[in-house]
Amino acid sequence: MRTVGGRWSRQYRDERSWLRGAPPPWWVRVLPIALLVGVVVVTVASRNYLDLGFLLGAIPPLAVLSYGPLATAVLGVLVIGVLHIPATHLNRPGETDLLTIVFVSVLSVFVSYVRSHRDAQLVTERTVAEVVQRAVVPPLPKRVGPVRCAGLYRAAQHGTLVGGDFFEVRDGLYGVRAVMGDVQGHGLSAVATVVSLLGAFREAVLDQPDLESVAARMDRRLTVDSAGAQNAELFATAMLLEFSADARSVRIVACGHPAPILLHDGKVREIGVAAGTPLGLGLVGVDAPKEVTVALEPGDRLFLASDGVWEARDDSGGFYPLPERLAELAAQGSAPLTELVWADLVRHCGTIHDDTSMLVLAPEP
Repeated sequence: MRTVGGRWSRQYRDERSWLRGAPPPWWVRVLPIALLVGVVVVTVASRNYLDLGFLLGAIPPLAVLSYGPLATAVLGVLVIGVLHIPATHLNRPGETDLLTIVFVSVLSVFVSYVRSHRDAQLVTERTVAEVVQRAVVPPLPKRVGPVRCAGLYRAAQHGTLVGGDFFEVRDGLYGVRAVMGDVQGHGLSAVATVVSLLGAFREAVLDQPDLESVAARMDRRLTVDSAGAQNAELFATAMLLEFSADARSVRIVACGHPAPILLHDGKVREIGVAAGTPLGLGLVGVDAPKEVTVALEPGDRLFLASDGVWEARDDSGGFYPLPERLAELAAQGSAPLTELVWADLVRHCGTIHDDTSMLVLAPEP
């Protein structure tokens, strides 16, 4: 997910379950010790000396889930030691196969050693991957020039931070410019296209005098990238915005992307903008997208969302009613608007199968 500042990677780690690489929960770490103590206490306290020694064989394998080889070896030694304590009544012949316990303990230490080294390698690779993905789509600043920014990014593919959506806000000689886009496909297969588009946008912001020229630069980038590939159908939708110097108006160019929503005085309104040709089809010069200028007042906010929000459906096939829900959620103010919409979207649709991104831009004249 892409949010402001360091919350991005922290929330990404929190979303991983312990079966997907996150640290195991407390009860998994406590379970081997609790089982050892429980078997000893129950056996000593019982009048008939219950034969629970077979449960001790599960302690070393359970330790592998949470502990390294040293701690696993210590627990194995404790299990073997308990079997030799007469007071526990677990050392009687025929009740527990001592050799089996010893073998399982040694094998568990070996497995724990392998797992620890594998986990260390995975942590290194995950850290490198996270740094690379953050370099592709860096955290969105809270403010760019006179525009306050808030964004949310959810990649459809588990374990990734970047998918087929992208957004960026940059300040340049011609004012603050923003882009939101959605490339063909999603997940890691679309990351290369995202890199190309963001690079083209960041360069065009510096030297192109108008949004049509910025769109043309991005379109050319995709056209060139797909020229050398057979049967390539590389394209992307995009929405470009440019705020005036006094932040009292915004110019908008749409390239096949859903229109932004204007939040004004507690009401929402979809901005009417002609949807031009998607990027990458080589048609920007023929059918240039039409620019629309919208006046802004203090307190206005612009809400942009990708197809992952507009086209999300519930179990009955109904689309998520973004404009209607946005009007209600914007009035709450208990949390960032992007997070409120995301929580409401999940409640409405359940599992989200597409890359999802949202961007809120609040100009302050």
